[in-house]
Amino acid sequence: MATTAEALDPSLNTPLTIAGKSYQSRLLVGTGKYKNNEETRRAIEASGAEIITIAIRRTNIGQNPGEPNLLDILPADQYTLLPNTAGCYTVEDAVRTCRLARELLDGHKLVKLEVLGDEKTLFPDVTATLEAAEILVKDDFDVMVYTNDDPLIAKRLEDLGCAAVMPLAAPIGSGLGIRNPYNILTIVENASVPIIVDAGVGTASDSAIAMELGCDGILMNTAIAAAKHPVLMASAMKKAIEAGREAFLAGRMPRKRFASASSPIEGLFF
Repeated sequence: MATTAEALDPSLNTPLTIAGKSYQSRLLVGTGKYKNNEETRRAIEASGAEIITIAIRRTNIGQNPGEPNLLDILPADQYTLLPNTAGCYTVEDAVRTCRLARELLDGHKLVKLEVLGDEKTLFPDVTATLEAAEILVKDDFDVMVYTNDDPLIAKRLEDLGCAAVMPLAAPIGSGLGIRNPYNILTIVENASVPIIVDAGVGTASDSAIAMELGCDGILMNTAIAAAKHPVLMASAMKKAIEAGREAFLAGRMPRKRFASASSPIEGLFF
């Protein structure tokens, strides 16, 4: 018998909705760093993800005729593609990349924006991110935006009209986990759009922690692709996100300083 939150109480769990479209999976995955397209396909299938992000500047989705095309393993009727601006360090490059993606994907509007500050840390250039987000929103894109874990900046990006805000948990590809859960929690508590943790997750327990904070989803790539067994890790991430979401909906017990007996002590016979 199913014991998911939805099975126990359908009113508890609602789908993840981004730019007017609903998804059952709260795990979003990337396509980089795998050994080959076959491993990519198997890992994505094991993850259960429905939104797949693609680095337009590094991946062929038709702009290089004659080369392997990633779209061959990502059926359009099965996945929502999320072209991203990974590798962009200026507003101009990021905006141009999104417009190229829209052209290659027949008017596709959903994009993931990231404007990086430097090659060593890969932290976002917040000023440039705000500028690019404003341009893209006005150009009728649905923008999911990568940013730092600053609650004020997250709110500004939401106010600009971004479809989802994606704060980092730790530096891209670091696998360090949730470094500042209180900032993430503050962002979640003040948001009216989906909050998707993006970057820094290393293993399944990191995913569960992020979801227990109330995040709407998690985007990851390296945590799966760089695992010893990527397909198995993809499956683990799927389960961890489901468990973390259920724990958040269930509402954890209060933390207490001292012990509390599991069984009642009233009415003892001795």
